[in-house]
Amino acid sequence: MSDTISSDSSAINVSSPYYIGSSDNPNSILVSTVFNGIGFQSWKRSMILSLSAKNKLGFVDGSITPPAINSPAYSNWHKANSMVISWILNSLNKTIDDNVLFLPSAFEIWNELHQRFEQSDGTFLYNTQQQLFSLSQGIDAFSTYFTKLTKNWDELRIVQAIPLCTYTVVAGIQEFFEDQ
Repeated sequence: MSDTISSDSSAINVSSPYYIGSSDNPNSILVSTVFNGIGFQSWKRSMILSLSAKNKLGFVDGSITPPAINSPAYSNWHKANSMVISWILNSLNKTIDDNVLFLPSAFEIWNELHQRFEQSDGTFLYNTQQQLFSLSQGIDAFSTYFTKLTKNWDELRIVQAIPLCTYTVVAGIQEFFEDQ
């Protein structure tokens, strides 16, 4: 079986980020929860996983840059970029969608969302901490309790990410927070 799919005059290798499979559809919703302005880190993580699985993460992280408009690759880049834009827009509520709809690339939309919502997770952070501090096993089985506890810790770890560092003091601080 060939790794190349041919269409008209151009062929795109299935491992290329420009490749759009028959199951890829601009109406698809890649994440289970539409982003409404709360919980950006969780939404972002879900989108990163989905885009990575589809080999399209480079369109939002900037590692896949648009070729020159007169380049033969531009048409394929434009189609794939449009697909990624559709997936992002489908995962946003209408109010947020309207604010980024006319940005020309998935990269610019991603950056706009990042700038707008990355620092505004204070409410989410507070709610996650409250859930974590008030969590008790109660009548739950230990595995259910542990799953809830782990989910809250993982969400907290994402929101309060500490940059990795090799310096001994900073590594000690990071270890302290992990122990918390």
